[in-house]
Amino acid sequence: MVYRSPRRARGAFVTVLLLLALGMAVVLAFQAEQAAASHRAQADRILSDYARLAAARFAQRIDQEMYYYAFTPLLSKLVRAPAGALPTPAKLAAGLDQLATSFLSLTRYTFRVDVHTRDLILAGTDPGAEVRRWLADTLAGAVNNPWMLNDPEGSTVLVGNWMGRPRAIAVMVQSMIGDHARVLVGVEADPRALEPFYTMDHDKYPLLPRPLTGGVIYDSLGSLLVQDARGTTLYRSPVQYPSHYVARDSLDPLMGGLQVEVALRPEIASKLIIGGLPPSRLPLILLLLGLTTLLIVAALVQLHREYELSRLRADFVSGVSHELRTPLAQIRMFSETLLLGRVRSDDERQRSLEIIDQEARRLSHLVENLLHFARSERRGRGPGFEPVRLDEVVREVAEAFTPIATARGTALRTDLRSPVTANADPGAVRQMLINLLDNAVKYGPAGQTVTVGVGLAADQVRLWVEDQGPGIPGDDRDRVWERFWRLERDRGSPVAGTGIGLAVVRELALLHNGRAWIEEGPTGGARVLIEFPCTPPPAEPALAPSPRTAT
Repeated sequence: MVYRSPRRARGAFVTVLLLLALGMAVVLAFQAEQAAASHRAQADRILSDYARLAAARFAQRIDQEMYYYAFTPLLSKLVRAPAGALPTPAKLAAGLDQLATSFLSLTRYTFRVDVHTRDLILAGTDPGAEVRRWLADTLAGAVNNPWMLNDPEGSTVLVGNWMGRPRAIAVMVQSMIGDHARVLVGVEADPRALEPFYTMDHDKYPLLPRPLTGGVIYDSLGSLLVQDARGTTLYRSPVQYPSHYVARDSLDPLMGGLQVEVALRPEIASKLIIGGLPPSRLPLILLLLGLTTLLIVAALVQLHREYELSRLRADFVSGVSHELRTPLAQIRMFSETLLLGRVRSDDERQRSLEIIDQEARRLSHLVENLLHFARSERRGRGPGFEPVRLDEVVREVAEAFTPIATARGTALRTDLRSPVTANADPGAVRQMLINLLDNAVKYGPAGQTVTVGVGLAADQVRLWVEDQGPGIPGDDRDRVWERFWRLERDRGSPVAGTGIGLAVVRELALLHNGRAWIEEGPTGGARVLIEFPCTPPPAEPALAPSPRTAT
């Protein structure tokens, strides 16, 4: 059965909850975007329907205006004209209203044609023999179409580009033989004559009902385009709006089968759709989703850090317990030996007292580190600076630490090249040196020589401790200064450690306005150096947590 700590189980539960929250956020974002997309699609469909409605109303209006105000009046008058007196366009305009007269002003000629004999009579500008034959043949062929005979009294219009020229031909049946047309009358005009009918009565018959548009005039509602059946443009409104909402429709074949196109102005959507076109929410949704993801990732990272910190603190407590248990056991064992009188000679008594003193020093050193750690957690006071002979401090520390080093089979050597005086906290310097010596002796091999020294480098004081151990890998030389962190190779070793010794060294060096770093020693071991100015910083800084990386 695998045991899982309550803290780890709780962390896993919180992680699952955070991931579920992220999943829900993604689902909600997707649903919100889907709803917005559906809303936009519905609005697009409505606007497209409005565009089709506008095109249909536009085509219907043109059809009615041309039929009732132009072709029917003038062709009816032409039908009533005497057979031997075909009026010219100018004479035909007499008595007609302004629209019919305007159309006749661009009319080239009037004609009468017998569809059986193909006899053609013209009045007006003569188009030439070739056009006359084409006109007779075209009308003779077109008259047999059913749509020409549905309303013999109605007019029919042919619009297109024939014989190298744009033409608008309006035709009406004058006489019939049975169910077939016999004689046709009509006019040929320039298609530009139809332009007034594209824009007339726009106030009376708007492209869209006024309740929808709020009374917007037609040229602000959208752009218009009129083409003949072959796609040749006959009319284009002065302003053309690029729009997604475009629709086409066509006039009745009797009106030439003209094609019309209406493109709604994009800004009119705010009037046709209540509340206007819904804006895209995708950028906002993505932003919120990104922020949610960042917050959840930050929470997961923080949770992982809390878990790591909890694990490191547990390792710290375990290491401290082991560090305390070993010297206490030694002190208790040898003190009981002395108390019970079990020593057999003065040398054994002296050896027992030395061991008790050695282990007491170890306890004192450990307690100093723990007290400093507690003070730094509470942001305690900084060090007290005074002039100090550092070479003498190094010598004192080395002499005091020699028994501990000797007990572990290590030789201790000092490198004091010259007297060095600096303004520093002597207690802090001692603690830094003791921590470095303790690490060098603890993790180094038996029989090694550990060197501790002091010197000057320009205006900086430099302390160092060098061992002959396995050294510290380059990738780990920054991380060893972190609190509770130990080398991977040392975590499973029998050598106990708290993981705060080097962190205390680094912090005290920073309080001296200095730095600490690690180099490879000449013999392959580790060389730990501390450097700070000969004079202290101008103001005593508050005690700060140890930084995570070396400088």
